[in-house]
Amino acid sequence: MTLAVTVVPVTPYQQNCSVVKCETTGKAAIVDPGGDIDRILAAVEKMSATVEKILLTHGHMDHCAASDVLRQRLSVPIEGPEEGDRFWIDKLPEWCQMANFPHADAFEPDRWLKDGETVTVGDATLQVVHCPGHTPGHVVFVHAPHKIAWVGDVIFAGSIGRTDFPMGDHDTLISSIRDKLFPLGDDMQFIPGHGPNSTFGRERASNPFVADTRFG
Repeated sequence: MTLAVTVVPVTPYQQNCSVVKCETTGKAAIVDPGGDIDRILAAVEKMSATVEKILLTHGHMDHCAASDVLRQRLSVPIEGPEEGDRFWIDKLPEWCQMANFPHADAFEPDRWLKDGETVTVGDATLQVVHCPGHTPGHVVFVHAPHKIAWVGDVIFAGSIGRTDFPMGDHDTLISSIRDKLFPLGDDMQFIPGHGPNSTFGRERASNPFVADTRFG
């Protein structure tokens, strides 16, 4: 069983939406569809994939604003994030208006996720890791066999997520990264919410916010 991944940068924020396909079954998940639905569906078609669900790392508009429209169009469920992000999703129309972002209605995921649970994409199983700090209900999806993780806005190549939003917390974010993500292994590659991929090992060595040298 192998996974095929296509990253589709969407919205003016260039958010990394991923189409994740199980090669064995042809079934796929769309991770963090923030907008530009036609571009996302074009990637799905190019991959010859059948979307079976939408996965959300957190409730910020650039990661989830197109979710409900896609759910209705494709008749698939939304899974994630953790329920601590309910207030972000409930206020989507207000956040979008304030940021001059395309309108999105509030919605209810079909399944709120919890730390330690799993989600499936075809025959593939992804671990759910609750990583608060950027938002209280942020989750990360980890596919251990392929050593790949979808980390949303928890960590980036050379940086970390912002914590100046409502209910963000810097110390909590640092703990999520160092105590929950780094133990997954230096060779674990991650796809962040914005910018290029990296590995946890590279960030442990050189990320100015969370490198081992900062923490002795």
